[in-house]
Amino acid sequence: MALYDTKIEPGNIKRIGVMTSGGDAPGMNTALRAVVRAGLHYGYQMFGIKKGYEGLLAGEIYEMDRHDVSFIMNRGGTILQTARCKEFETPEGVQRAVTIAKVFKLDAIVVIGGDGSFKGARELAKAGIPVVGIPGTIDNDIGCTDYTIGYDTALNTVIDAIDKIKDTACSHERCSVIEVMGRDAGYIAINSAISDGAEVCILPEKSFDINEDIIKPVIACRNKGKRHFVVIIAEGVGGTMHIAEQIKNITGIVTTATILGHIQRGGSPSSRDRVTASLMGLKAIETLHAGDINKVIALRGMDYVALDIDEAINTKKHLDEDMIRANKILSL
Repeated sequence: MALYDTKIEPGNIKRIGVMTSGGDAPGMNTALRAVVRAGLHYGYQMFGIKKGYEGLLAGEIYEMDRHDVSFIMNRGGTILQTARCKEFETPEGVQRAVTIAKVFKLDAIVVIGGDGSFKGARELAKAGIPVVGIPGTIDNDIGCTDYTIGYDTALNTVIDAIDKIKDTACSHERCSVIEVMGRDAGYIAINSAISDGAEVCILPEKSFDINEDIIKPVIACRNKGKRHFVVIIAEGVGGTMHIAEQIKNITGIVTTATILGHIQRGGSPSSRDRVTASLMGLKAIETLHAGDINKVIALRGMDYVALDIDEAINTKKHLDEDMIRANKILSL
């Protein structure tokens, strides 16, 4: 049984706060714009909470109107900023956050972020502050939703970078080992590998043997006439520099390592991210307007749905084994 309500009288909500939390992702600004403008459309007072839970604890809260969210759809990052907040992870921190929310008379809070942000939102829900979550993370690793805001933009940034690296790898007959983001999830890695024809893709969800899963495929490709190679490593695997050194030492192929890093988080959001963020933001406000609280907005198939926050957090997502198999077949 949930330790929080899932329904409220719609008229009890008048003032709604919105924050961006955790890692930034392209499209967060678009989601913010949608939340604020949809909220104003339905007659709510809207308040921005700066720097996520850290800003909530500090009372960095201000009223927003439609002009505050003008001309931000094309901007990466988040105008509200974001931060990690260790204090909020304590019962005392949660209670202080509730107190601050009541000082500003916030009747509900919309949290745009990832799984950790939703766990924080659930603590607010348990303490009596109604919440709605919107999934925003480039890793696309939130189990309850088919898609998270920022993933498409990040993936296209990665593909563009790999295309450029392949140009020079081809010119010099090299092996390029490229580390992409994905601490616990390999969605960026496997999709970029398929999109760019990488010979090898190593994922955090799968154990690997360097000889069997990396050296052997590279040599097999060389024996078939290939002269340049791409190895994609998800950051959660680690050891990118060591793997590159091993490839060089064992095969004799000149090998370079590139860690793409935070370039993947930035940039103007793609059309898909803007549309998804806009519709999720609208759905979040309409969920509150209907009196449904403590939910997470998810895209399932073609439908935007509001799921109980416990269900959303507890749902696990798994990589499609067919994608892994497809990359192995097509790369060799």
